[in-house]
Amino acid sequence: MAGATGTDPFAETEDQAALRQLARDVAERELAPRARDHDESGDPPLEAAKALAAADLLRVTIGEEWGGFGYGDIEASLVLEELARADVSSAIWAQLTFNGPPRGIEHLGPQAMKERWLPKVADGEALISIGITEPDAGSAVQEMRTALKADGAGFRLDGYKNYSTLGHVAQGILVWCRWPGGDGAKGIGAVVVEMDRPGVSLTGVHHSMGVHASTEAEIAFDDVEIGPDDVLVAGEPNDTEAFKSLLAHLNHERCGNASMCVGAAQGALEHAVRYVNDRVIGGKPLATLQGLQWKLADMAIALEGARLQLRRAVHLAGEGGTPPALETAMAKAAANRAAKFVCDEAMQIHGGYGYSREYPLERTYRDIRGLCIGAGTIEAQLNYVGTNVARGRASVSPGWITQKL
Repeated sequence: MAGATGTDPFAETEDQAALRQLARDVAERELAPRARDHDESGDPPLEAAKALAAADLLRVTIGEEWGGFGYGDIEASLVLEELARADVSSAIWAQLTFNGPPRGIEHLGPQAMKERWLPKVADGEALISIGITEPDAGSAVQEMRTALKADGAGFRLDGYKNYSTLGHVAQGILVWCRWPGGDGAKGIGAVVVEMDRPGVSLTGVHHSMGVHASTEAEIAFDDVEIGPDDVLVAGEPNDTEAFKSLLAHLNHERCGNASMCVGAAQGALEHAVRYVNDRVIGGKPLATLQGLQWKLADMAIALEGARLQLRRAVHLAGEGGTPPALETAMAKAAANRAAKFVCDEAMQIHGGYGYSREYPLERTYRDIRGLCIGAGTIEAQLNYVGTNVARGRASVSPGWITQKL
């Protein structure tokens, strides 16, 4: 109806807006000035992490019982947007805390595990990496070889994990592994162990194209003792329920990944807008050129489309729930693609300056490229969405027509 107005269904509450502003202030004051040095040196963003802890920003999703704020995916998403707008590497530290192992520990772990890890995570005294990927088991995670063998009342863990983000500076690691007798997706569960436990060793650190300050580690497990309190989810050799539960928790991580892409793209768009207004050619700012205006329009449309899909996914999680798989896959694919497009166009608008390390766009472009692989590739998300669409499975969108095939 012409002239009709309404309210934004995703409008932020006062508390959420204040949290976003706090995250932006900390990002601009503490993260942005250090980002280039961390990228050049490859040193982990320890000072940035201390700043996040000092501002209580690592408490966002930890339950109040453990010293956190008890917020959910919406608040995690908006904080990650603001942090990644300044520096993706530093945002990844918060991503691990918000949407990685601590969330699984709080939702699924035994009481002793919660008591051992969650207060330290909330205080910024502990970081927990995650070990899923192996050289022969990337997206096909059910092909993993890392396994437990029975040892009295407990187990012994043997195996090798690749691409464990920040594993080289973490205090603990959540390891997806196979229980005795399991095969394929059956029997896959997870344990949490300290990085300094006998038998756990750091065997290497990757030197990647981007996210130099929050790169991935290679970790080996050689006859590591595993007790009952180390078991996050026990794998049953005759079913896939534990595996499904672990996969569902990845939806938090995927929404966090999408949030960082949206934030990084937002920062790139802002850099481009400043540049076209500041750069004067022939007595006129570049912003007056229609061709560049069209570029900015396409960038803004792609970014807002991804942001809306992400907001919908995290709102559907509800209080204490998990974002739905289909909407999460759509949001991650949309945000990954939007970030690649927006950052690439921002670089193009800057010309040679955009390709130079003097400007942050070159770093941002490299950083978001890795996010298009992590937490499930774009192609993996498209496979999931396409399979569901082909089978007539509906999104929760009211306009979606479900077919029974």
